[in-house]
Amino acid sequence: MGGTVLGVATNGQDRQRYRNKLQRCLEALARMLRDDAFSFDRQQIGLEVELDLVDEHMSPAMANQEVLEKIADPQFTKELGKHNLELNVAPRPLAGDGALGLERELIELIDKADSKAGDAGAALLMIGTLPTLRSSHFDPRWLSEDARYTVLNDRLLAIRGEDMLLEMSGIAMPGHREAERLHMFVENILPEAACTSVQLHLQVRPDEFAAHWNAAQALAGVQVALAGNSPFLLGRALWHETRIPLFLQATDTRSIELRNQGLRPRVWFGERWITSIFDLFEENQRYFPALLPETHEQDPIAELDAGRTPALHELLLHNGTIWRWNRPVYDVVDGVAHLRVENRVLSAGPTVVDMLANAAFFYGAMRALTEQDRPVWSRLSFQAAEDNLYAGAKYGMDAQVYWPGNGWVRPDELALRRLLPLAHEGLRSAGVSGTVIDRYLGVLEQRCLTRRTGSTWQRDTVATLQKHGMDRDTALGVMLAGYRDRMLSGEPVHSWAAA
Repeated sequence: MGGTVLGVATNGQDRQRYRNKLQRCLEALARMLRDDAFSFDRQQIGLEVELDLVDEHMSPAMANQEVLEKIADPQFTKELGKHNLELNVAPRPLAGDGALGLERELIELIDKADSKAGDAGAALLMIGTLPTLRSSHFDPRWLSEDARYTVLNDRLLAIRGEDMLLEMSGIAMPGHREAERLHMFVENILPEAACTSVQLHLQVRPDEFAAHWNAAQALAGVQVALAGNSPFLLGRALWHETRIPLFLQATDTRSIELRNQGLRPRVWFGERWITSIFDLFEENQRYFPALLPETHEQDPIAELDAGRTPALHELLLHNGTIWRWNRPVYDVVDGVAHLRVENRVLSAGPTVVDMLANAAFFYGAMRALTEQDRPVWSRLSFQAAEDNLYAGAKYGMDAQVYWPGNGWVRPDELALRRLLPLAHEGLRSAGVSGTVIDRYLGVLEQRCLTRRTGSTWQRDTVATLQKHGMDRDTALGVMLAGYRDRMLSGEPVHSWAAA
């Protein structure tokens, strides 16, 4: 969400003032887009990784404040739950060998933070959903000590007017026929803290933003299917990427009746291909009431008239409470504005090299798709792209996704036949070195050939442990200990042997 919540509007007059300021932000953005008032020296990438803290028993360690004090590095910050941290790395050029340096930097940062966490009796884990979380960990006292999280929790629940419903049906475990199910009500938004992701940023030119966002939307289902890493929640085997439905449901302000009427959720795929980044910010204003209507003094139009770059405070705060899977980002650095696509569909982990392989595939395939004479989104319905996302999340590499020219196809087959060659082409076009391309796309190719993701490894390992007599809870703990050992080894998940 970002920022510190200060004075949130509490009455109709305040809320109308906020609404008016949001409209002025949109007017300022439209003017900046018209006047091309954005920086674009060279295409830059950025990355955020959300992390879990676990104790010696692989249960959540509610110690983020103590761990952050020991790490003492501003690149690490707290997240929603007390067992969560977030790592933000500095942006860098996409071109050249920068990804190799990023890999070394991430490994060093995570190793250092893990060592410091050990001083607090905790350890770091990169995974999509922590398998050892239980309903007792959704107690309000486990919200991080930050006013913005308390306010966000209170506002989401006030708008919904009732407890949050978590409801999903999973995929049968190996060797079993019956799918496992989850149906429970929760009294706060802490289930969102069970969702830990890696978020990929790409700076783009304003006139190229729509093509990049459309391409990212088209790729989302395949991305998730090839990188699933969250098969367990509250002891149950659910989707290959359970984080997708969990995040939607944990922040859903709609009652069942409003959902049945088709009211849009705040975790949103969207509903149409776009022609400008303005379309997305305008939809945010039109469809979603403000959760945190905090008004700042700065007048964005006056800032433009004075030759300065507006911060667009209200627009950014509102955008931060609408969780699109591909989110538009407006940012100002050193007084100059730029635009980014923030890709939010992927789980954290299993290893640094796996995350960078996922990133290389995303950046390369997206670039190539934007350069095609006949874009894929002109031949793919938006609904089909959304259906692909949920199919890929639920079934992983066993999903059937639709792709123009290929029809219905498994995601791994689509990647091997079509999208990996496109990703090679796109990265070459972006000036990425051959060493980087071969290293990271080679990892993803092997993942497709072995059909082993973090999710399939977790499911297979737990199934094997249970077959040998362990109960589910014990098997999850043993699996997670083995997962952490392999995560720290740095070897990509396609090479992992069963625990």
